[in-house]
Amino acid sequence: MPDVTDAYARRAEEYTELLGSMAAVHASDLALVDEWARSVEGRALDAGCGPGHWTAHLADRGLDVRGIDLVEPFLDHARRAHPQVRFDRASIDRIDEDDAALGGVLSWFSTIHHSPSRIGVPLAEFTRVLRPGGSLVLGYFDAPDGTGVEEFDHAVVTAYRWSPERMRGEVERAGFEVVETHRRSGRGQRPVAAVVALRATPDGL
Repeated sequence: MPDVTDAYARRAEEYTELLGSMAAVHASDLALVDEWARSVEGRALDAGCGPGHWTAHLADRGLDVRGIDLVEPFLDHARRAHPQVRFDRASIDRIDEDDAALGGVLSWFSTIHHSPSRIGVPLAEFTRVLRPGGSLVLGYFDAPDGTGVEEFDHAVVTAYRWSPERMRGEVERAGFEVVETHRRSGRGQRPVAAVVALRATPDGL
């Protein structure tokens, strides 16, 4: 998705200043991800890590984690700000990990620019790189119940809102069992949501 990568590269400094630290993270989002992190066994991936603050936070919590992104200015900042953490240039559509190599994947708003026809690509990659029973947390923009998917003008480039039932269906089709759905809204804020899902375990194992 070169257009998305280029759009973020042009606004990386602004984005990082506004959103590139844990101080900018909503308390309920932090609680959700921290609870998820406690359940992860094995290596973890921050898929679409942006400026790297979530990756560093997870590393500080003791996870063996690295971040991947395609936006070089984000990676440059992440490496300077968090030299103790590994950051690599890679796409969430083609993750540079072996099959079933990971215990956890954090995809925090990294799929918001994937259209309905393309959302299955990163989801299939998350399935591939997670071991059976491994867990995914996926954050996204929330759409009202029953609306399916809505395109909107994001500050950087076109993005999509997903209703919980539509996102749940996409995640389950990719080979996950959704175990939690979270929704959050507030005055003057876009509604957001997240799912916690486990990579399905083959029958009998």
